Amino acid sequence: MAAVTSLSFSALTQCSERKLTAPSPRFLAFNSDAFRLRTNFSYHYVGVRSSNSASRMVVHCMSSATDVPTVSETKLNFLKAYKRPIPSIYNSVLQELIVQQHLMRYKRSYRYDPVFALGFVTVYDQLMDGYPSDEDREAIFQAYIKALKEEPNQYRMDAQKLEEWARAQNPTSLVEFSSREGEVEGILKDIAERAGGKGDFSYSRFFAVGLFRLLELANATEPTILEKLCAALNISKRSVDRDLDVYRNLLSKLVQAKELLREYVDREKKKREERTESQTANEAVSKCSGQNINLLAC
Repeated sequence: MAAVTSLSFSALTQCSERKLTAPSPRFLAFNSDAFRLRTNFSYHYVGVRSSNSASRMVVHCMSSATDVPTVSETKLNFLKAYKRPIPSIYNSVLQELIVQQHLMRYKRSYRYDPVFALGFVTVYDQLMDGYPSDEDREAIFQAYIKALKEEPNQYRMDAQKLEEWARAQNPTSLVEFSSREGEVEGILKDIAERAGGKGDFSYSRFFAVGLFRLLELANATEPTILEKLCAALNISKRSVDRDLDVYRNLLSKLVQAKELLREYVDREKKKREERTESQTANEAVSKCSGQNINLLAC
């Protein structure tokens, strides 16, 4: 596989082949083969770690065996929180994603972490790019995360925090986070410890996308940087490569679908304009004919 890190993140959305064959909704979402997750779950909160130079809080969310909602309940919570209709191209993706994220969210080893949040926010913003209303797009985001019993504002704040941190890094400092102190460095160290077997860690595709976003913002385009970062975090580089490839294909399919949607909307708009022009012309002819009849009568 060609190294994914050789591509910019924005370029992923421009990889579509110009085959305007309408893709099935299943291709527009992370398909079931991509997420073979188990579903034993619960919830608890773990707390604070600190260093000599700075204190930092690392929040872990994990499932418990009690009060675990079903997928249907999660979907219903989303529909209750956001009651307005969603265009089908977006709704198909969102419905599939919320099912898959429900399985992640209530997996026994699940822990919320900011890299996962960055990955999800990145995926969501890419998928919903071009949505007719910015206000509705954010309202859907809020409803989606709350349906999973998590905090949408925490997702946004953590994603922004990591993005700001990554912009201040270079390829070397990015992969050498373990030798420095700081809030984000502490988050990455905690992930590395848990992924290395010193705690529960649940790898996911959103986590892979979050890593790639860090690389992009740090201008770390060398193929070896992703390998070094995965090694520092005790994450399988092979899994990350595979998941980024699936994500790239997802965005490619979505770009094609949006092109089809735009073409359809443009055609319908043109038809409406033509009907309006024709109706206006007929009304003008009728009015003129009526005036001529009145003149003849005089």
